[in-house]
Amino acid sequence: MTSEPATETADHQIATTISHSATTVPQRRGRAWLRVVPAMFLLAWGGNHFTPLVHMYEEDGGYAVWQANLLLGTYVGGLIPGLLVASALSDRRGRKPILIAGTIAAIIGSVLLGIGFDLFWLLCLGRVLAGIGVGVAMSVGTSWIKELSSPPFDHKAGITAGARRPALTLTVGFAMGAAVTGCLAQWGPLPEVIPYAVHAVLSIAALIIVCTAPETLTRERRSAQHWWRGLRIPLVGHRTFIRLIIPAAPWVFAAAGVAYAVMPALVQEELGEWTTMYATVLTVVTLGAGALVQNLVPRINRWTGGRALVVGLTLMTIGMGLAVVAALVANPIVAFVVAIVLGIAYGICVVAGLIIVQAIAEPKDLAGITGVYYSLAYSGFLLPTVLAAFLPVMPYAVSLGAVAVVCLLSLGAVSLASKGRA
Repeated sequence: MTSEPATETADHQIATTISHSATTVPQRRGRAWLRVVPAMFLLAWGGNHFTPLVHMYEEDGGYAVWQANLLLGTYVGGLIPGLLVASALSDRRGRKPILIAGTIAAIIGSVLLGIGFDLFWLLCLGRVLAGIGVGVAMSVGTSWIKELSSPPFDHKAGITAGARRPALTLTVGFAMGAAVTGCLAQWGPLPEVIPYAVHAVLSIAALIIVCTAPETLTRERRSAQHWWRGLRIPLVGHRTFIRLIIPAAPWVFAAAGVAYAVMPALVQEELGEWTTMYATVLTVVTLGAGALVQNLVPRINRWTGGRALVVGLTLMTIGMGLAVVAALVANPIVAFVVAIVLGIAYGICVVAGLIIVQAIAEPKDLAGITGVYYSLAYSGFLLPTVLAAFLPVMPYAVSLGAVAVVCLLSLGAVSLASKGRA
């Protein structure tokens, strides 16, 4: 007879405990995504801090122009595996161990770059490891923050937070990496060593922090197939992906590449020894403008009925048209304006595209399709190399004009697809 009240009391206590947990755990966990931010930020930093130093390697290191450009390009050799292989591994092993491995690779990469100023092959290896780190950040880190921005880890985040938070983290990391490295190279001692040492030390601190972040991909949600089977991503054939993402994604980093690789080349004769600092400023301005606009993308989607990607590509086309003007007048101020316009276009497009990708992805496909998205986006980073290769037969004013036309065609394709999707 006395057992029933006791049972009811115990049940009440359990229910109270569960209710209390439901209200306190989200509050405690709501900011868990911030523990991943330092690692992602520094992985992006490590990927872009070489960009302002290209001129230094040519002038002080005695490297040929093709060698300096190759150093810039070997980064992609690590980026693609980091994007695709790491995403497949994370679907099987979890997000945390793969991001930790990517951070360690980036630290080793900075060490090799710091000690390898006179060894070309060592610099190439360091750049590959830096690329692996960025690829891991873009695919695995983006997926991890997206999952940490959703229940049960975060009950207060908006529906687009999972796209905005990682995109902003990467953008600010790219900008700060270039800014700090450019300043250290221009005014600090040992410019071939100190920038990499700073990055390595900060990355060790970030590694400690990310180890405390909760794993989001529990064992029961992980893929049971071998990781190489995870390289096959059926969502690539999704109608929305084909009609919206494929035409738009390459312009994301094409904009960045034209802004802080081509624009400085147009005006370097006007700037002389200040070319490195001007390239640094344009990098920061481009990515800073992109960072500032990213939080506005959900609002732009609401204002335009879900057509933020169209808005971004419209600005992209305008920016490429202005780049033609910059090529004709070779004026640093005009090039600066181009960087701002292309930076805003970059910021809108990268988040708008990521929102679309995350909307069509299931949890088990998220890292893989994110990796494909960023692979397509980074293909645009090769645009400055292609334009430079055509310089003997085609000046920048002509080649950038052709780029503007192709960008306009992409805008038309995405606009038509967006109308059909509305």
